[in-house]
Amino acid sequence: MLASCRSSRGERSAAAGPAWLRERGAEEAVLAARSATVHDFQYVDRREASLITFVNRIVDDAGKAYKKVHYDHGTGLAAADVDGDGRPDLYFVTQLGRNELWKNVGDGRFADITDQAGVAMPDDVSVAATFADIDNDGDPDLFVTTVRQGNRLFENMGGGRFRDITAQAGVGYVGHSSGAVFFDYDGDGLLDLFVTNVGVYTSNVKGPGGYYVGLSDAFHGHTHPERAVASILYHNLGGNRFKDVTRDVGLVDRSWSGDATVIDANDDGWPDLYVLDMQGENHLWLNEGGKRFRDATRAYFPKTPWGAMGVKVFDFDGDGRLDLLVTDMHSDMWVNIPAGDWAAEARKADSAQARADYFPEGKDRFIFGNALFANRGGGRFEEVSDSLGVETYWPWGPSVDDLNADGWDDIFVTAGMNFPHRYGVNSVLLNEAGRHFLLSEFTLGVEPRGATEQVWFSLDCQGADRTQLFCTVCRERGAAALGCRREPGGRLTMMAARGTRAAVILDLDGDGDLDIVTNEFNAAPQVLVSDLAQRHRVNFLKVRLRGTRSNREGLGAQVTVVLPEGRRILKVMDGKTGYLSESDLPLYFGLGEADQAAAIELRWPSGRRQTVAGPLRSGQTVEVVEP
Repeated sequence: MLASCRSSRGERSAAAGPAWLRERGAEEAVLAARSATVHDFQYVDRREASLITFVNRIVDDAGKAYKKVHYDHGTGLAAADVDGDGRPDLYFVTQLGRNELWKNVGDGRFADITDQAGVAMPDDVSVAATFADIDNDGDPDLFVTTVRQGNRLFENMGGGRFRDITAQAGVGYVGHSSGAVFFDYDGDGLLDLFVTNVGVYTSNVKGPGGYYVGLSDAFHGHTHPERAVASILYHNLGGNRFKDVTRDVGLVDRSWSGDATVIDANDDGWPDLYVLDMQGENHLWLNEGGKRFRDATRAYFPKTPWGAMGVKVFDFDGDGRLDLLVTDMHSDMWVNIPAGDWAAEARKADSAQARADYFPEGKDRFIFGNALFANRGGGRFEEVSDSLGVETYWPWGPSVDDLNADGWDDIFVTAGMNFPHRYGVNSVLLNEAGRHFLLSEFTLGVEPRGATEQVWFSLDCQGADRTQLFCTVCRERGAAALGCRREPGGRLTMMAARGTRAAVILDLDGDGDLDIVTNEFNAAPQVLVSDLAQRHRVNFLKVRLRGTRSNREGLGAQVTVVLPEGRRILKVMDGKTGYLSESDLPLYFGLGEADQAAAIELRWPSGRRQTVAGPLRSGQTVEVVEP
């Protein structure tokens, strides 16, 4: 069903947006007044002040040649200090045009260094971006996936310059790739690479910009076994060379996968893989001593989300065990919930509305919505999403960090399906001490945006585009409600809801609180700057790792900050910061009311344990070197 939202284009405020959004804001204000969690701060979009001019551009299959195809899933955004100046830089990914690398020059401002860095990839339909130090030389390298135009690996040469080493490395797979995860699966101190592949969803016909046109039945691709493609595990051999060991280690996962994450599900010190399936059962692959992987899904997760899009491992309840959050977007594709029916959005989807052939093996093993798996220890995971309030509508990926610096990790969920669907809100879920999550996107000023819709495409209905479908559709009665705007001279403008795909949480301006940068689909990003540090004294530690026996970046380390009163805050260094992205950032620990930490405790990927004794004063970045 086509739908469109109208809104004012003024400043974002409680009075902005259509009535159903304003009503939601009022509801959240009531909830916030009852909550003890810190929520009296705001986010403001400072994109213009940031000087970032990047605009995400899409292929026609997500625009005027719209069809249900995986191109509308969009593109990632990753952050890292690429030039060693101590400030996080941003790499934006797009389908058409050039990817862009923006250098953080301080005070919330950025400069475009794409061309001198050599990472534009102007002729590729890019998907995901991942920063990781593949050669242990102390700077982040860059891996980018594409749709049928070859994945690319760039070595960081220092000073913000990169060189393409794809051919040498042997990682230039050409196919329908999506997410990419770096981790050291065999404990040799070198980062290996897992690349997820969606499956065949395009034809061999090329459209404008050189993209491969999607199959008309792309969303039934998972029902065609011959279209399935295994994801790839590359073993890092050293010397910037990788080897495909997918079959050698028994990790042949043919899910229609958009992303994956590392999780030590059985707490044996070996990193396991949780692989998403966008239209089917997710899979947990247990790492058996760095030699082989074994599918152990049913023993740990008897049911998984059917339409999984994003994933994050974190300790939401402070019990010292790592939990698993999975967002499910595709289960929301069957019913268009009317705008303002927030109760329906907070419920799991009704799979009775879906076509039966979506489930060739039945529905018994599926959760039709988000899942938050609480780790109860001993390999037991309990799904608690509904009781904690983490069901959202049309979600993409979750970004997790401590937005209010109170010592409890919060969740930011990007959302929205753009054309031809109605507007959906990005969600901010503030963690109420592990007991519940408080809906706060309106309270914190993330919603409503100044505009909830945008121009999606234009057609010349009296000229070259006169046979185009929408030129006919928009002559029908009620066409204005479908987003059609007929212009003088036979021009037709189609409007669509705005929507976010990827996001990264980071302290972009160095003031000690956490900001949010997004990658919008077919639009300019948001640079959401927090004023928490201007309203409160913010107590925090940043922890940067330097592995010696482990990989230099410390990916896979578990880090616990111990507060003076004894409370322990656990985080895992995994780089996951949102949908289709892996970043190289220090770990951020909000300390709440404490102005110091008593100690930092680490379990390195090598298995070595280390304690950094305190007191460690608030406001500093602690670099921990593995003994």
